Amino acid sequence: MAIRVLLVDDQPLLRTGFRMILEAEQDIAVVGEAGDGLQALDQVRALQPDVVLMDIRMPRMDGVEATRQITGPGRDGPAKVLVLTTFDLDEYVVEALRAGASGFLLKDAPANELVQAIRVVAAGEAMLAPSVTRRLLDKYADHLPSGDEPVPDALNTLTDREVEVLKLVARGLSNAEIAADLFVSETTVKTHVGHVLTKLGLRDRVQAAVYAYESGLVRPGAQ
Repeated sequence: MAIRVLLVDDQPLLRTGFRMILEAEQDIAVVGEAGDGLQALDQVRALQPDVVLMDIRMPRMDGVEATRQITGPGRDGPAKVLVLTTFDLDEYVVEALRAGASGFLLKDAPANELVQAIRVVAAGEAMLAPSVTRRLLDKYADHLPSGDEPVPDALNTLTDREVEVLKLVARGLSNAEIAADLFVSETTVKTHVGHVLTKLGLRDRVQAAVYAYESGLVRPGAQ
């Protein structure tokens, strides 16, 4: 079945451009549009999309609050949120990830990246492009731990290999890339990622990446 997508942006021209790109794909169907967060909530309830392509800055209700209400606790719908941000990265992107977004994409990304991002998010994976993640972390480096602080107790519940996997997830690596880096199978990586999420009480890879940086386990600029 086609991936059902809801477009949420306060600029009609952008929505039209996204629609043209996505409707050219056989496995993607644009089921609706919204110009602000409140409209997005109504459309999600009415249309049950698989992926919501969500702008951040909008009138009435911004994308962060809309994301929180779409993906927050107690929500059992299928919708995943892919956040749209400008080239210099919106200051609310981190909040959107905390709120439950499955990743973020630059508004000026090539058409093929937009299509691939929607497919990745619809499949339940996180969209964490390393180059975009790096710019985001550089922007917020002053607000992240220096690495001198003690790590949270929860990290001590992870095995050494699980810590390695968490660090690579935070760098934006896919399961296949992590498997190649650690010389293990993708199935093994999936198992480790699952254990990390369970032990740390996290929802998905995006929250794991944010946790790794906020806890000081990984520092901006570190490899």
